[in-house]
Amino acid sequence: MVEKKSDREGKNKAEDITKLLEKSRILSEALPYMKKFNGETFVIKFGGSAMGDEELAKDFARDVVLLKQVGINPVIVHGGGPQIGQMLEKLKIKSEFIDGLRVTDRDTVEIVEMVLGRINKKIVSDINAAGGTAVGLSGKDANLMRAKKVRKTKRDPDSNIEKILDLGFVGEPDLINPDIFVTFEDTDIIPVIAPVGFDDNGETYNINADTAAGAIASALVAQKLIMLTDVPGVLDKDKELISKITTAKIKRMIMDGTISGGMIPKVETCMKALSNNVEAAHILNGKIPHVLLLEVFTEHGSGTMMV
Repeated sequence: MVEKKSDREGKNKAEDITKLLEKSRILSEALPYMKKFNGETFVIKFGGSAMGDEELAKDFARDVVLLKQVGINPVIVHGGGPQIGQMLEKLKIKSEFIDGLRVTDRDTVEIVEMVLGRINKKIVSDINAAGGTAVGLSGKDANLMRAKKVRKTKRDPDSNIEKILDLGFVGEPDLINPDIFVTFEDTDIIPVIAPVGFDDNGETYNINADTAAGAIASALVAQKLIMLTDVPGVLDKDKELISKITTAKIKRMIMDGTISGGMIPKVETCMKALSNNVEAAHILNGKIPHVLLLEVFTEHGSGTMMV
């Protein structure tokens, strides 16, 4: 049976109305959150697969611009581990990891800084192309992030003696200077931060992006610390997503092994930020298009919120 033109047009019109009603519902649900978070600061760690996916990177840029346009102050901190690894491999420089941290000698830290700078400019370019006004910075700019050398120890099973492990120029935030962020608050500028810091002697240090984002969120007393990752969020023993969880429950889940591996440092960073007056921390799957908006502007969100 051939569908009549009038029937087809009626069907298309009904579908258009349904789409408009859905958009209206979404906007209606978002409005209270826009009002609630107006003037607040969100520190967003951007990394994982989403950063290497052109479409997801553009979605992220558009979402960040929208956050700024509705009165939220987004501060972006990005990683670059895979890209750094690819460059080191291309240059035939061997790379070693200890407890998830890349051992970084003087030559390697120069490459790290170079690659992070390239990534930084790409994110800035995407945000500007989406209608925003982004500025790229590293932790070395405006004395933003003073660092100290990371010190790791390991017990020798034979001698039972603690040995100090030298990770080279791997650092952790020691002091965050919030002044430059205050300058940006009443402007259209969106800061994009590469996690490189410096010490009292002017030495450059590679800093884990999660750790840097947590420290910046704490220094700014941010409303939210948002971590974009390659996982849905915190999962229970049955691998089901937990949408909202307390730090006390997180600690129990680490103790019983439910939370393990690479998720431990992420949730520990979130818990540290929460103990330093950050209101909420979120772990989201950056591979979901517009996941930022889904988490921030809808009742049920998309990932895990820690409080």
